[in-house]
Amino acid sequence: MEIAIIGGGAAGFFAAITAKENYPDANVTIFEKSKNVLSKVRISGGGRCNLTNACQNIKELTESYPRGGKALRKSFKSFNNMHAMQWFEARGVPLVIQDDQCVFPKSQDSQSVIDCFLQQADLLKIKIVTDSGIKTIEKLENKLQLGFSNQNVPAKTFDKVIVATGGSPQKKGLLWLEKLNHKIESPVPSLFTFKTAGESVTQLMGVVVEKTIVSIQGSKLKAEGPLLITHWGMSGPVILKLSSLGARVLSKENYQFKIQVKWADKHNYDDVTSELKKITTDNPKKILANVRPYSLPDRLWRALLEKNDLSLNKKWDELGKKGLNKLANLLTNDVYSIKGQTQFRDEFVTCGGVSLESIDLNSMQSKVCENLYFAGEVMDIDGITGGFNFQAAWTTAFIAAKLH
Repeated sequence: MEIAIIGGGAAGFFAAITAKENYPDANVTIFEKSKNVLSKVRISGGGRCNLTNACQNIKELTESYPRGGKALRKSFKSFNNMHAMQWFEARGVPLVIQDDQCVFPKSQDSQSVIDCFLQQADLLKIKIVTDSGIKTIEKLENKLQLGFSNQNVPAKTFDKVIVATGGSPQKKGLLWLEKLNHKIESPVPSLFTFKTAGESVTQLMGVVVEKTIVSIQGSKLKAEGPLLITHWGMSGPVILKLSSLGARVLSKENYQFKIQVKWADKHNYDDVTSELKKITTDNPKKILANVRPYSLPDRLWRALLEKNDLSLNKKWDELGKKGLNKLANLLTNDVYSIKGQTQFRDEFVTCGGVSLESIDLNSMQSKVCENLYFAGEVMDIDGITGGFNFQAAWTTAFIAAKLH
């Protein structure tokens, strides 16, 4: 049996290795359009490669995918995050679990993952062909013929083909699959950071607040987690999660919208008011600048006071009811205008791709083209930050490689 894997990334290598293990006598070939394989693996997680997430159950796992989670519920029973961790450790990649449940190689180096894939491919005699993008797929009775964009590579025929090309930033990159009558969900960016235009908050570049709640004004979109202030605006896990949840909504708004930040990590305004009253009672003669509620970073606290036209040297018992309410409002409802999005290189993924309506998720086989399978981000599946997108790659590749 001749098996082609289109795409030399994470899903492609996982599919190729699993297919060869399932069918030892088959000839498996990976075709990669660029000159290098596994390039996204190399830069992921800041070069450390966040392989998966150690969340404890399938319900939590499925809820981490704004698109595709419910559809993958059954798939995760076949191959989930715990299976993935076992898979890598069994092949010589020791893992560590961070406090936030993100899973990394113990080496803290993505090269460990790349070496694992390349060694397994070499051991299993999987052929790797680079500089060979696919231009066309044609049905020839019960086989599939691949035509290559590189004119020096002749068309080849295969018994089974797994498409693992990753996300395409534009719909035109998926036209070759649309021509086979697959439904395509238009791609838009997911997991990106927010630009703030004309906001003084960027002067706080480098400040991290570990617990925040951020929402999109005029919507039900909301996320919790650490927030990082950058020289262009806002980033960090809470922003990346929010951008993932709202990928399509924010695209329709042309990335012009307002966010509300709860710096106090409290949902209830009255709770924050009570905390500020307690600080006033306990520290009446101390100046505002020297007593920071909720252990907020010093630079941020001072900036919030200035934003409220409150003197840093004002004493807490001089704040008054009006000043206290202004502070409580700022800590629970600080509004910023967002004017655009910035690609977050290490985590950037695409919302959209081949519609799940065109795929049998029990086998990952195309519903409109027999012997053609899908794995990874080329499908309309994407997760929040934290290792979930790689997990979707491992799961879909594992199932596709059964070639049923």
